Amino acid sequence: MTLKSNCNYMQNRELSWLRFNHRVLEEASCPTIPLLERLNFVNIFTTNLDEFFMVRVGSLTDYMAYAPDYVDNKTGMTAEDQLDAIFQACAPLYQERDRTYAAVMGQLEKNGLTALRMEELSREEQKDVEKYFNASILPVLSPQIIDPRHPFPHLNNKQLTVAATLEQKDHRLLGLIPLPPMIQRLYFLPGEQRRFLLAEDIIRFYAEKVFQIYKVSHAAVICVTRNADLDTDAGFFDEDLDYRQYMSNMLKKRRRLTPVRLEIQGALADESMKFLCQKLKLASRQVFHSQTPLDLSFWSQLPKVLSPTQHQELVQPSFVPGASPAFSGRGSITEQLQNQGDVLLSFPFESMQPFLQLIRESAFDPDVISIKITLYRIARQSKLAEYLISAAENGKEVTVLMELRARFDEQNNIEWANQLEEAGCRVIYGMDGFKVHSKICLITRREQGQVRYITQIGTGNYNEKTAKLYTDYSYLTRDPVIGADAAAFFANMGLGNLEGIYQKLWVAPASFKSNILAGIDEQIRLCQQGLPGSLTFKCNSVTDKDIIQKLREASQAGVHIRMLVRGICCLLPGVPGETENIHIRSLVGQFLEHSRVYCFGEGENCRLYISSGDLMTRNTERRVEIACPILPEHLRRQILSMLCTMFRDDVKARILQPDGTYALPPQGETPLCAQEHFISHLPRFAPSQSLHSGENSPKSHKGLLGLFRRKTK
Repeated sequence: MTLKSNCNYMQNRELSWLRFNHRVLEEASCPTIPLLERLNFVNIFTTNLDEFFMVRVGSLTDYMAYAPDYVDNKTGMTAEDQLDAIFQACAPLYQERDRTYAAVMGQLEKNGLTALRMEELSREEQKDVEKYFNASILPVLSPQIIDPRHPFPHLNNKQLTVAATLEQKDHRLLGLIPLPPMIQRLYFLPGEQRRFLLAEDIIRFYAEKVFQIYKVSHAAVICVTRNADLDTDAGFFDEDLDYRQYMSNMLKKRRRLTPVRLEIQGALADESMKFLCQKLKLASRQVFHSQTPLDLSFWSQLPKVLSPTQHQELVQPSFVPGASPAFSGRGSITEQLQNQGDVLLSFPFESMQPFLQLIRESAFDPDVISIKITLYRIARQSKLAEYLISAAENGKEVTVLMELRARFDEQNNIEWANQLEEAGCRVIYGMDGFKVHSKICLITRREQGQVRYITQIGTGNYNEKTAKLYTDYSYLTRDPVIGADAAAFFANMGLGNLEGIYQKLWVAPASFKSNILAGIDEQIRLCQQGLPGSLTFKCNSVTDKDIIQKLREASQAGVHIRMLVRGICCLLPGVPGETENIHIRSLVGQFLEHSRVYCFGEGENCRLYISSGDLMTRNTERRVEIACPILPEHLRRQILSMLCTMFRDDVKARILQPDGTYALPPQGETPLCAQEHFISHLPRFAPSQSLHSGENSPKSHKGLLGLFRRKTK
């Protein structure tokens, strides 16, 4: 019998994530978004769900097999309970994706871009496609029948495969045709209209030509999703093991792990379905039928075939980050930091270029002694990595703490680690059981005979590509105490010391969580003394039970709590007697909300930190994360102003309800989309008002507090 929790202010993380992904899918129905961008949101929803099955469903499947006593500590659900709930919740999501995809493609057809099935073509068109099939597709196919002499093959993770029910005389067989990766996915029909077919549909239609001596009674496109939740720490400290080689071997293993889902587009005979499930060891609940193509990555090829007029109507204009108002655009970034003090860059509204220029300058600056940096995810074509290589070649001491276990970026990180090491950089890796997820860079200089530091601390990765797509903060400071903390951090990482002591930085797993809990306790004490207490948090996910319970305690004490949580949120707000003083919103927009901000108190007593870490147990206890205080008042005002605007968003925001669902906020006379506001106002967004400019000021933190006090009464 499953032990259920009586806790009515917490929800299961997996179901909360599925609700987040549903909000992603909702963006595909937004009429103000260009149609190809709406198609991309369907694609993002699909790839998100793929990763969810590979990782989360994969890990729960492992729990069922190897940890039968496991229960979710927030809801009391067993692994089997959670899987049942996940499969039940996913079925309607597939149906909604089908409706959304059909609606978007219907609108695209009206705009001259049409996806067709082979059955919709004229006989003459089918003959033209058949010539293409015979010349370009058929020669590279590797079909196989399944019988005693042809055993069931390994189906690669997420590889599209045409499955066919074959008939010969008095018996039936299953035939499989994997889609070769070198085949062009799209085939465009001749003519002015942009009409196209998918390669898998062409193969499905001509399956009888492939299997020759067999009659095809049914054919469908299938796709297997496999468990990709590998234990990347096993053997980490084997002295005879090269860790990069170990990770390479683990990536090969990922392609062969246990199936957790079967997707089908089309129809197969019942016996073929049963046979597939038997061979893949999948239950019927793990089979999902789809009218939508199982891989939507082809959307990115469509803008290339549009006319200029179509492109203007169907594609989101390319967003170009603005120049930071903190830098003149001329002269040395290093000198400008020396002259004007700390700077906060806000991605993607401001460019990452000043930071990249700083690293490039440092690579050639004779006063620079060393550059040390943590790398979790970087671009495949990375200017940053090239500048670090230049620095090493110029005799600088360059230390790179490279995390090889960044999920699905492992191969890219392995390749860059090799190149950096070959160039003379000192490359070290994370520690057993603790991914290094922190974003910190330390430049050590010798100025007038003394050691000086420039420290950069961010909320997001050093990736030139995602810096144009994700919202993040990048803090550049010459604060000597933060610089000394950063130097101590890299020294501790080199020694494998997770218990380092720091003056200003909070570093997980030793002090990040404890300081957040202490900050919440401080606000509770203020309320107990009859003074106002407030907390303003922005993060991607909330799952840490200790922090959830402490936030509930704060709410009961009268602390006013406002949270922006993009994704998973196991904390339920507004539950009577439990979380009545907690208000939680989610934002899903053009850019991925990725920055983390933790603000304790208000007014001149406000303490504000930016961080690489979320309020998830994996971040607070099992990763190396950093939170850094923002001390200059004008930079705190900048962040608080942006938070205030996000809390006022009534276009893209959704309000989390006590039952775990999300509702649209009441819309004002002039609707406000926060990200569009930042695009139109940056780099002029930094407010000149004081932090205490009045209850009615929408740009003040006090105004922010008042806004949600009124709503939670």
